[in-house]
Amino acid sequence: MTAPLLIIAAGGTGGHMFPAQALAEVMLTRGWRVRLSTDARGARYTGGFPKEVEIVQVSSATFARGGLAAKALVPFRIAGGAIGAVWRMLPDKPRVVVGFGGYPSIPALAAATLLRIPRMIHEQNGVLGRVNEVFARRVDAVACGTWPTTLPEGVEGVHTGNPVRAAVLERAGAGYIPPGDYPMQLLVMGGSQGARILSDVVPPAIAALPMDTLRNIRVSHQARAEDHDRVANYYAEQGIDAEVQPFFDDVPRRMSEAQLVISRAGASSVADISVIGRPAILIPFAAATADHQTANARGLVEAGAAIMVPENMASTENVTEQIQSVLDNPDAALQMALAAMSVGKPDAAEHLAAMVEGLAERGTTT
Repeated sequence: MTAPLLIIAAGGTGGHMFPAQALAEVMLTRGWRVRLSTDARGARYTGGFPKEVEIVQVSSATFARGGLAAKALVPFRIAGGAIGAVWRMLPDKPRVVVGFGGYPSIPALAAATLLRIPRMIHEQNGVLGRVNEVFARRVDAVACGTWPTTLPEGVEGVHTGNPVRAAVLERAGAGYIPPGDYPMQLLVMGGSQGARILSDVVPPAIAALPMDTLRNIRVSHQARAEDHDRVANYYAEQGIDAEVQPFFDDVPRRMSEAQLVISRAGASSVADISVIGRPAILIPFAAATADHQTANARGLVEAGAAIMVPENMASTENVTEQIQSVLDNPDAALQMALAAMSVGKPDAAEHLAAMVEGLAERGTTT
C-alpha cells in the first residue's frame, strides 16, 4: 500500500521554511511521503530537509518586489503555478496540503481548494501574513505558532506553537552556563530581512562594554552579505574575537553555547530561543507587516526571558546597557534562561502532525 502523501507549501524565507522542515521531519517518521512546494528563494533553505522529501519549485511571485511591469505579471505567474500544481496533484492526489505562508504557498493551496483536498495553514507570527489571511477562510484548519494570533472574524485557530527543527530539539533545554569571568559567547542574528540595524548598532555596542567583560567575549554575528566586510573589519579593528557570516547552518549549536542572544523577533528565532532556553535581547523589525515581530516577542518578554528594544530606541548606548544588564547579573541571566524554556513548545511539530492526520481521516472537503 502506498504511503499517504503530504504536500507542504512554504515561502522563501527561513521563517516559513524552518517550521515546514520540522513538520516534514515528523511526518516522515509517521510513515508519510512528503513533497515540498516552494520557489527558487525557498530552495536555498532546503539543505537541512531530509533527503526523502521531494522538492518541487513552482512558479510564483510577489507584489512586494520589482517594477510596474513585474507586478503586472504577478497574477499570471501565480495562475501558472496553480495550474501546474493541479496537474501534479491529479495523478498522485495528496491526502493533505499544509501552507506555511509566503507567495510560493499560493499555487499548492489554490490547487488543493480546486480539487477539494483537505488543507490547512500554519501562521508563525502573531499577525496573519498576507497569503495566510487570504486563505484563512478557505482552509479546514488554522494552526497558530504565536498566541494570541489576530484572526479574521469567524475564524478559529488552534495554538500549536512554532515547530522547530530536529537540530533544535536535540539542544532543547541544554544546560546554561551563566555569564562570568571566563569565555562567553554572544550570538547575533538578523534574520532574512532588515538585519542592517543589528550590523550598525550591535558591534559598537559590544565594543563599548568594559574591558574586563570584553576580553572574555566571542561573537557569532549573522550579517547580510552586503554588510559582511564592514562588520568583520570593525570587530577586527576593535580586537573583538568574532565570526561574521551571512548565514550560520549550525545556529542550534551556537545558541546552546551562548550566554546571550541578540536577535530580531522573527517567529522561528523566538521559537528556537524558547526551546533551547537562552536570555535574549530582541529588536523587532519595525517594518514587519502589522508590527508582527513585536507580537512575536511579547511572550518571551512577559515571561521575563527577554528584553525588548524597539527599533527607534536601539541606540548604541541603550544596547550596551542592556547587554551589560544581562552579563553583569549571572543569577538574573539564569532566571531568564529558565523563563525562556517555560514558554517553549518543543512538541509543536508533533501537535501539528496530529492535526494533519486528523484532517486526513476526515477526508475530502467541500
